Amino acid sequence: MEKQRFVETGSSSFFGEYLYDQVVPAHHFLRQLKQIIQWERFTQKLIRLYKGGGVVGRPPFDPALVLKMELIAYLYNLTERQVEVYLNENLPAKYFVGLAADQSAPDHSTLTVFRERLIQRGKLKVFGEMLEEIVKIALQSGVQFGSIQIVDSVHSIANVNTDKDQKRQNKGKGPRDPDARWGVKHKRKVQTEDGKKEEQVQYFYGYKAHVSLNAHSGFITSLEVTSGEAWDGHHFCSLVDHDLAQRLPVEIYTADKGYDDGGNHFYLEHRKLKSAIRLKDNRIEKKDDNKEVWIALRNTPHYQQGLKERYKTERKFGEGKQGHRLGRCRYIGRAKFAVQAFFIAIALNLKRIVRVLAHVGFKTRYAPAA
Repeated sequence: MEKQRFVETGSSSFFGEYLYDQVVPAHHFLRQLKQIIQWERFTQKLIRLYKGGGVVGRPPFDPALVLKMELIAYLYNLTERQVEVYLNENLPAKYFVGLAADQSAPDHSTLTVFRERLIQRGKLKVFGEMLEEIVKIALQSGVQFGSIQIVDSVHSIANVNTDKDQKRQNKGKGPRDPDARWGVKHKRKVQTEDGKKEEQVQYFYGYKAHVSLNAHSGFITSLEVTSGEAWDGHHFCSLVDHDLAQRLPVEIYTADKGYDDGGNHFYLEHRKLKSAIRLKDNRIEKKDDNKEVWIALRNTPHYQQGLKERYKTERKFGEGKQGHRLGRCRYIGRAKFAVQAFFIAIALNLKRIVRVLAHVGFKTRYAPAA
């Protein structure tokens, strides 16, 4: 079998590692991240998506290097063009991706080609595999995962001006983002001027990321992407299946009322798991005898324990929105939003793995903003 060939970086430099040893502190976030993750594991996973496989044709950049460039974009909320400039001007970032100190970063178009290759040849499966690999590395590195999983969804607004888009469609043109849909952001009861209570609904136009989060470790373990109108409850069972396939030590699943469906409760029982899905009021308040089973569930310790952990998804989503632009789509189309959602999830997990395993602790100014 012919040996794979990649563009020479780092080791052929006149400076070698000496300069980086002087200027990149041991506690720097990116040095920690470079050392904790075995990035070569991603080379073989991704090179299969290259037409020549790294053997035939012009040597490509190591796909693990390009992956790290992509992660720099999501860790620090940069565009592809900004990543190229950032790498050329920031030695810790250049050290992290594996470039020599005197070597220019690959052109920003490399990231665009890389992303399109992953979408077209790897489909969405490759992104799920990368997320799984980070979780596996965390498990193998000694990160402790707890018994409670939290399932929730977060919305992201499409990269569309809806007013202009409506005018565009009124002229007979297609929508700017044909995959995006209107969905319910949240519902709440409000009191009108005459003292009556009515339900107020706020809508959004875009997509949803459906997430399973381990409450103890803070790691996103499973993720699915849909358009905005999708009902959250339909994605509960598949997220559970994906978690269990990773051999996570799960015993309890918790979620909000949007997941309170008899099928979801039954599925957890079928998989020998305990439900802490928040019950809707009508389950407890109805007058027939069937409510007793739900009252009994509400009074169990595992139900109360699970509900106490639910706030952690909101905290994680807040981190994703504030520091990594999870609240708005970077690109057009469901597939490209999926790329964004998975890379943000991976970036959040990478930040977490460094926090957990780097016991000395890196200074916050070196880490991506939360």
